[in-house]
Amino acid sequence: MKRVSQKDIAKKVGVSTALVSYVLNGKEKGKRIGEDLVKKIRQTAIDLNYQPNEIARSLRNGSTKTIGLVVADIANPFFSYMARCIEDEAIKFGYTVIIGSSDEIVEKSGILIKTLMNRQVDGFIIAPAEGTENQINNILEKNIPLILIDRFFPEINANYIVIDNYQSTYDATSYLIKKGFKRIAFVAYKSSLIHMKERKRGYAEAMQKNNLVKNTRLVEVNFLDSKTDIDNACLDLLIPEKKIDAFIFATNMLSIEGLYCLHKNNIKIPDDIGFIGYDGGDCFNLFYSPISYIEQPIEEIAKESVKRLMDYFDNGESLSKTLHVILKSNLIIRNSC
Repeated sequence: MKRVSQKDIAKKVGVSTALVSYVLNGKEKGKRIGEDLVKKIRQTAIDLNYQPNEIARSLRNGSTKTIGLVVADIANPFFSYMARCIEDEAIKFGYTVIIGSSDEIVEKSGILIKTLMNRQVDGFIIAPAEGTENQINNILEKNIPLILIDRFFPEINANYIVIDNYQSTYDATSYLIKKGFKRIAFVAYKSSLIHMKERKRGYAEAMQKNNLVKNTRLVEVNFLDSKTDIDNACLDLLIPEKKIDAFIFATNMLSIEGLYCLHKNNIKIPDDIGFIGYDGGDCFNLFYSPISYIEQPIEEIAKESVKRLMDYFDNGESLSKTLHVILKSNLIIRNSC
């Protein structure tokens, strides 16, 4: 079946193709086209089932109206909610978001970024995987608008929107100590990424400030083997000789895996162990003991990242100065500690 063109609409209405183009591209006011004629053209387009050629439009406008979003793991509730918020915010500006998960794998991240570049996305929002500095630099060298979220590379002068990771775990650890917990374990990923390093530092300095260095128990697990590593670590730390009295988990997925391990081994929260997780979620609310957690401002990060990209699209000079935004987290206290 022949694709309906603007020329077909023009012929049906009895006007020029240029006039139809003005109306369908929202330029009728600037061209002073009458309201009745605008309605007639738009209705004819509907009647003829006109579908705009987005590829041609992109070539004309120099924009694909798409944003490339690369997160660590879309199955992680933190990143899935972040992606949803970014998608909802972008659509308000007429943009579509193309989403991919790097799974914290350098090679997969590179494939995703290359694919999105080939699709000519107008800009990127990325939670970069460890070891992807060259990929980020490549985007910057091509002058493609970029916002990093959740983590960044200190040595790269790129725009980023993150939380104060140090303060988040410093406050959580300090709260547990204030409530009488002394043997606190912190479970984090084995990673050199800045957000994870800062969360570890916040925990360690809170323990040090309260003269509890000898009780410091930092557990580092591998991203791909985190479930097995957490099972082993939890059970090891709960034997009488090492008995800890509280856990803090550094991410949402680690928190969920930690809850599962404790539950299946009949370790009661908070009777046997105190617990603070990250990011919250339905399982935190439905657990028999509502879980305390560090709340990240996900919606604010999403809105701010999209807004900054839009500012760049509208006026490239607006992001000529590197943007560094550090937001505060909240410690939500419930029954688990």
